[in-house]
Amino acid sequence: MQHPQIIGWAHSKFGKAPEDDVEQLLAGVIPEALEHSGVGPEEIDGIFVGVYNNGFSRQSFEGALAGMAVPALSSVPSVHLENACATGSAALYAAMDFIAAGRGRIALVLGAEKMTATPTADAGNIMLSASYRKEEGDTEGGFAGVFGKIAANYFQRHGDHSLELAMIAAKNHRNGMLNPYAHMQRDFGVEFCNTPSEKNPLTAGPLRRTDCSLISDGAAALVVASADVAASMNRAIAFRARNQVNDVLALSRRDPTEFAGPRAAWAKSLKEAGVTLDDLSFVETHDCFTIAELLEYEAMGLAERGQGGRVIREGITTREGKLPVNPSGGLKSRGHPLGATGVSQHVMAAMQLTGEAGDMQLANVKLAGVFNMGGAAVSNYVSIMERAK
Repeated sequence: MQHPQIIGWAHSKFGKAPEDDVEQLLAGVIPEALEHSGVGPEEIDGIFVGVYNNGFSRQSFEGALAGMAVPALSSVPSVHLENACATGSAALYAAMDFIAAGRGRIALVLGAEKMTATPTADAGNIMLSASYRKEEGDTEGGFAGVFGKIAANYFQRHGDHSLELAMIAAKNHRNGMLNPYAHMQRDFGVEFCNTPSEKNPLTAGPLRRTDCSLISDGAAALVVASADVAASMNRAIAFRARNQVNDVLALSRRDPTEFAGPRAAWAKSLKEAGVTLDDLSFVETHDCFTIAELLEYEAMGLAERGQGGRVIREGITTREGKLPVNPSGGLKSRGHPLGATGVSQHVMAAMQLTGEAGDMQLANVKLAGVFNMGGAAVSNYVSIMERAK
């Protein structure tokens, strides 16, 4: 199957947005994405909207909000998708499936979330709905508590890796300084990230505040088209591979430090693409917490289990390293508006591949890897992308 291709995009500034709601956030990115792709609203055959919600907003039925934000789209078939923190990738893959099935030739993919208007305690409880509430619903510290337990489990098995987590945090914050869309544009340094303090307290288990991604507002958009349509456009980003692999929701029924789902998704996409990690120019990965990025090093094959810390100590994943990871700053610095994240990651990759990444731009970019996960490595998406024109 020839995968549909990305022909344009838009991305809002992540952070505490002045927009009141998701509808306004969508209204900010849709016109820009259409202009960037060179298509009009009348050419859009389907709209796929990723919003997590689950209590962040009283307004549901988000698929219909695209037509409210841009009235010219009000009659275009539109649906809402939700898949925890991988909601944005779910929307993208659904749009690509729609085109690949011949149901349409051009689709609009949207991801958005308005989170900062919700009190922090309530936000933590809402995000716990991405865990197995029957067993994990009372976790102290909310979703950070879930990953705090994963980090504590990893430390118990493999030793204290607080320094390595601080190095990951510092790397991503340093990268985020170059990203105009990032929520947190501040270089904290390893020492600050590694030292619990009043400004950087322990939040859950061994995780400090700097180990946790930010509660953010934001939106991102992609326009995808069939390969024959993309061939006539100004730009086109092709997919060598794209795969989703799920794992069991309940952490009690698997080894939470194995990240078996991400491992399988990476293996499947690398095999489909006919490449190895050595062929990738960079990776945008899902660092909702720094322990997640460390475990993802192991899952993607950069290190054996228990050895992920070596990857960051050796500088392999820095901007100057063999395989830069999160040159955009990742979720840690860029921010993590849940529904927007998967779309945002693919936008960041597309910008690098077309040389449109500005100060973030890496040299000699040929092939990109994107990993987005929902929940604690439950729903896992891996895309391998390259420039088609």
